[in-house]
Amino acid sequence: MRRRPGVALVAGLMVMATTGAMALALGQGKSHEAPPGAIASAFEPPAAFREDLGDYRSPLIFNDGRPVRDPADWQARRREILGAWHAIMGAWPALIDRPKVEVIGTQHRENFEQRRVRVEVAQGRTMEGYLLVPDLRGPAPAVLVVFYEPESAIGEGKPGRDFALRLARRGFVALSLGISPFEIRPGQGYPEIQPLSYLAYVAANACNALAQMPEVDPKRVGVMGHSYGGKWAMFASCLYEKFACGVWSDPGVVFDESRPDVNYWEPWYLGWEPGRTRKRGLLSAEYPRIGAYKRLIESGHDLHELHAMMAPRPFLVSGGSEDTPKRWRALNHTVAVNRLLGAENRVAMTNRPAHNPTEASNEQIVQFFTMVLKPGGR
Repeated sequence: MRRRPGVALVAGLMVMATTGAMALALGQGKSHEAPPGAIASAFEPPAAFREDLGDYRSPLIFNDGRPVRDPADWQARRREILGAWHAIMGAWPALIDRPKVEVIGTQHRENFEQRRVRVEVAQGRTMEGYLLVPDLRGPAPAVLVVFYEPESAIGEGKPGRDFALRLARRGFVALSLGISPFEIRPGQGYPEIQPLSYLAYVAANACNALAQMPEVDPKRVGVMGHSYGGKWAMFASCLYEKFACGVWSDPGVVFDESRPDVNYWEPWYLGWEPGRTRKRGLLSAEYPRIGAYKRLIESGHDLHELHAMMAPRPFLVSGGSEDTPKRWRALNHTVAVNRLLGAENRVAMTNRPAHNPTEASNEQIVQFFTMVLKPGGR
């Protein structure tokens, strides 16, 4: 059961701020300037949820109950959170510093080159996808786009998921990778870690692959995905600090057992347990929690702890049916962490009625990446 800290303590933590010198010492630099008008409202929760922290245990409290008082404390607390999640989900194998990228085909489209590539994503394992490289000189910002398959993101699959294509048109290098989560079987050619953690590990290696490309600025690499891809992108950006930012499109940003699509309990996400499985669908007495998901819930963890590890890196929740404005109750905890670090305008959420992306939500995603990854947000 989650334990909520006292109101006075939370209020004190939320108004703490570090000096610019402290922020620079942590390698964080200055806060973002005010967001451009087109997406400025995304950085402000609705009045009904402003300063509302829900019943989530504050990430600004150590496991032993001590409050996090300054940026140095936060670094220690962040390590504590990261260690706890890896201990429950399973430790990652060693990352690949310079993953191999093989080009197996090229064609020119519009204002970019499309390369069919094979990327080394784990020891002895590759993944095929597409690298879109704009017709520009000099290192550019890059975004890893993840989904069930790589074709949708380049405009050759499910409509409305052409994120890589939209980004390439705007001057971003975009790498589209995909795999079905049902293919990931821990212990059967895959590490014995939770599948969703493995996907984050794959993304971390893909980030390293992008960072070594001459066309890419290694300090400006983001990650995004929709739905299942949103879960993948969220875990990747939260667990791997080299991602400069993240966009999570309607993944379900907190555990919510009332929503069948916020299904982190399934064995292809966090519910893998050796020698045991469960029927697909909502939890019940007959089909209970298992695996890492069971341990996370019983020990009081929730996904707002992962969000907090993004600070001070910015992220956007492109919310639909699964991530409505009430999710600000969880996001406000990351706002509090950013305030402690002297950072503003790092947490954003847009909302649409339905799960599927829209023209408006897709444009907001591009605007977010432009603001965060391009100098001056141009």
